[in-house]
Amino acid sequence: MLNRRTVLATGAIAAVPLSTSLGALAQGRKDAVTLAMTLEPPGLDPTAGAASAIAEIVQYNIFETLTKINADGSVSPLLAESWEVSPDLKTYTFKLRRGVKFQNGEPFNASTVKFAFDRAGGEKSTNKDKRTFAGLTTQVVDDYTVVLLNKDIDPDLLFVLGQATSIIVEPKSADTNANKPVGTGPYQLGTWNKGSSVVLTAWDGFRAPATIKIKRATFRFISDPAAQVAALLAGDVDAFPRVTPRSVAQFKANPRFQVVVSGSRAKTILAINNAKKPLDDVRVRRAIASAIDRKAVIEGAGDGYGAPIGSHYVPGAFGYVDTTGVNPFNIEKSKKLLAEAGIKTPLELTLTLPPPPYARQGGEVIAAQLAKVGIIAKIQNVEWAQWLSGTYGNKNYDLTIISHVEPFDLGNFAKPDYYWGYNSPKFNDLFNQIKNAARPADRARLLGEAQRLLADDAVHGFLYSNQWITVANKNLKGLWKDMPVFVNDISSLSWS
Repeated sequence: MLNRRTVLATGAIAAVPLSTSLGALAQGRKDAVTLAMTLEPPGLDPTAGAASAIAEIVQYNIFETLTKINADGSVSPLLAESWEVSPDLKTYTFKLRRGVKFQNGEPFNASTVKFAFDRAGGEKSTNKDKRTFAGLTTQVVDDYTVVLLNKDIDPDLLFVLGQATSIIVEPKSADTNANKPVGTGPYQLGTWNKGSSVVLTAWDGFRAPATIKIKRATFRFISDPAAQVAALLAGDVDAFPRVTPRSVAQFKANPRFQVVVSGSRAKTILAINNAKKPLDDVRVRRAIASAIDRKAVIEGAGDGYGAPIGSHYVPGAFGYVDTTGVNPFNIEKSKKLLAEAGIKTPLELTLTLPPPPYARQGGEVIAAQLAKVGIIAKIQNVEWAQWLSGTYGNKNYDLTIISHVEPFDLGNFAKPDYYWGYNSPKFNDLFNQIKNAARPADRARLLGEAQRLLADDAVHGFLYSNQWITVANKNLKGLWKDMPVFVNDISSLSWS
């Protein structure tokens, strides 16, 4: 646990006396803010890594996209001023914003859009949405008009184009964005103190400098839940989006703070490596799912904040169906399924847990639940970089707990090389039908079928949809109420 002296010493201003907090200084200047994050990103290029922590720093701040996703999930223009969609829903014509340049002085135009999207879908692409961009053909009409031809119908494309994987990058700097990000946004990288903080500073060359109230934003990395609470109480951070839910009551009772409970499209799952024996047997996966009491997990992992899910889809999303009854909590059924699969207990499996509290706390709860049916989950706590390389990259795991925060990510189940090892021709066919369903009613029906199939296949132990807690200084304005995507839009913030 970090004490108050340690928290101050690792901040952006190490020499302040203990009686003065960074948060107080930030308020005094009225043009600076200090935010905290649980995880530090491995790099600052969202086209090169899957970590959501990347977008939490750079999206809409350093990098921009054609469209912008708002807190309510709606989509508005950003680098594109307007667009038209063809009747067959496959051709998108974008009119681009004029007078925009990159932070290295290069111009933004239709050619850079084509470069960015061709790169994202290219053979050497490491973009986690490579499949989406591989299906797009980008045509330059003139400097400020670009046409996207989509191989499939995708009603969510405008939303996807506002996500971090769709950032418009500048050709000369694209390959070094992980450490030297260059975008068109209102902020540029100031300093990155690895293991401690990232500082963004307002960019003088931004097209609308008068709209930017915050001139300096510091992102602090605090993974320990107790230290998160301590840093807020000490005033060392002004806002902590997605903070540990612990001690929410004391913040609600404290007039210095505002507490925002946000809905999300995140799915927290007990991911199962479907390609490893005996987890390739659906009976074993169903046994694992049936051994899990979701309500107890929500209490233990999310301090009661969350809605149970039975598939990779959340309540309120278009086409949602309730599948929590497909593999309900039933210890005797779980034991019976293991016996039917020929499993001799105790069955030992590894349970790999990344740093976020929902994973570490939830892992303890799930390990105890699995033990009751004869499954010994050997907990392996790993750092985020280890999880990304070993679990996500090399598929070296049995079970892991992770939140998938992308709103429209059912397509991951149709990727044969994805880290889950799930390969279902039936699901692939369903997903292809979903992508090409022009009528909303047909799409909703097919989405329901896909959810039921994933639940029936017990691809994972589907746990809950997260509710995220933001605790902030009461005078900080512009925080997002809901979180359809994980971003910290600094340009929307101001001090009252």
